[in-house]
Amino acid sequence: MSVPTLLAIYGIAWWLSLFAVLPLGVQSQEESGAVTPGTEPGAPVLPRLGRKILITSLVAIPVAAAIAAFIQFVE
Repeated sequence: MSVPTLLAIYGIAWWLSLFAVLPLGVQSQEESGAVTPGTEPGAPVLPRLGRKILITSLVAIPVAAAIAAFIQFVE
């Protein structure tokens, strides 16, 4: 399997993992009781995007490896 194929698999696994990790641990302004005037009450108080990107990157590695192994097994 070529390197560009592996990178494409990792990219897809990364985006799928990101959408799974994004809602974890999010508390809205309405839930915290501190709604800033002029903002959406459902907006997150502390989204912690850097931490979520790191978690996503670590989760995507074994997911991409599993997908690549499956592709190698099928071929």
